[in-house]
Amino acid sequence: MGKGASSSSSINPTILKNILLSYAYVAIWIFLSFSVIVYNKYILDRKMYNWPFPISLTMIHMLFCSSLAFLLVHVFRFVDLPSSMTREVYLNSVVPIGALYSLSLWLSNSAYIYLSVSFIQMLKALMPVAVYSISVLFRKESFRSDTMANMLSISFGVAIAAYGEARFDSWGVALQLGAVAFEATRLVLIQILLTSKGISLNPITSLYYVAPCCLVFLFVPWVLVEFPVLRETSSFRFDFVVFGTNSLCAFALNLAVFLLIGKTSALTMNVAGVVKDWLLIAFSWSVIRDMVTTVNLVGYGLAFLGVAYYNHSKLQTMKAKEAQKKSAQADEEEGRLLSEEREGEGIGRKSDSQA
Repeated sequence: MGKGASSSSSINPTILKNILLSYAYVAIWIFLSFSVIVYNKYILDRKMYNWPFPISLTMIHMLFCSSLAFLLVHVFRFVDLPSSMTREVYLNSVVPIGALYSLSLWLSNSAYIYLSVSFIQMLKALMPVAVYSISVLFRKESFRSDTMANMLSISFGVAIAAYGEARFDSWGVALQLGAVAFEATRLVLIQILLTSKGISLNPITSLYYVAPCCLVFLFVPWVLVEFPVLRETSSFRFDFVVFGTNSLCAFALNLAVFLLIGKTSALTMNVAGVVKDWLLIAFSWSVIRDMVTTVNLVGYGLAFLGVAYYNHSKLQTMKAKEAQKKSAQADEEEGRLLSEEREGEGIGRKSDSQA
C-alpha cells in the first residue's frame, strides 16, 4: 500500500519537464527584455553613455534585425515565407503595422532620455487600457462596464504614480504615452489585418517583413532631426561592440517572445511582464539610483492589482471558451454516434424484411 501511494503521489516526469521548460522560457524572456530596456537606457541617457539619438538607435536595431532575418530566410533556409503574403496583403496590412511599430519604438526609446526606468515601467501598465479601448473603438471587443471600471482603476493607479514621481517630465510622459497608444493600435491591427486573414508570422518572418518598413518610415525624420546633429559631431565613432551587442539582444528578444507565446501563451507573457516590471523598478532604485517614492509604489501597486485582475478575467474567459468548445465537440461526437447507430438499425431492419 505504501509503495502504491508513493508512486501515485509522484509527479509525472513529462509534466515536470513541461513545467520546468515553461519556467525556463519565462526566465529567458524576462532576462532579455530586462537587458534590452536597461541597455537602451544606458546608451540613450545623457548621464551614462550619452548618445541621445533614439531614431538612430531604432534604425540600427531594424537594420540588424532585417539583415539577420534575410540571412535566416534566404541563405540558411531556417524558415519558409508564408505563401499567403501577396503584394496586396503586404501593402494593405504589413506596411501600416510597420509604420505603427516604427513610431512605437521611436517614442519609447526617446522616453528613456527624459524618464527613469522605473517610472517608464509604471506608465507601461496602461497598455491593457489602451488595447481594450482601441479594441472597442475598432469593434473587436464589446464594451463592458465592469471591464471599463477595471481599466479606470489601472489608470487611477498610474495617475497616482505619476503624481508621486520625483523627476516628472511632461514631454517624456507624452512620448511614453504616445508609444503605448501606437503599440496598442499595432497589436489590434495585427488581429484585424493579419490574424483574421489566417496569416501568422513568427518573429523571423515578422522582422523580415516589418523591419524594412520601419527603416523606410524612420529615414525621413532621421534625416530632418538627427542626421544634421550627427554630422556635426565629428568626434563620434561608431562602437560596434556596444551597438552590435545591443542589436543582438533586441533580435534575441523577438525570438524569446515567439518562444514564450508559442510554448505557453500570451497570457503567460502578460503575467511574466508584471514580474519583470517589479524587477526593473527594484533594479532602477538599487543600482541606477533612480528615486522611487512611496507615492510611486502605492500608485503602481493599485495599477498592478488592476492588471492582475484583468489577467485573471482573461484567463477565466479563455477557460470558459475552451469548456464551451469541448462541450460543442462532445455534442457533435454524440450526435454522430447516434446517427451511425440509427443507420445501423435501419440497415438491420431492411435485412430482416428482405429475409
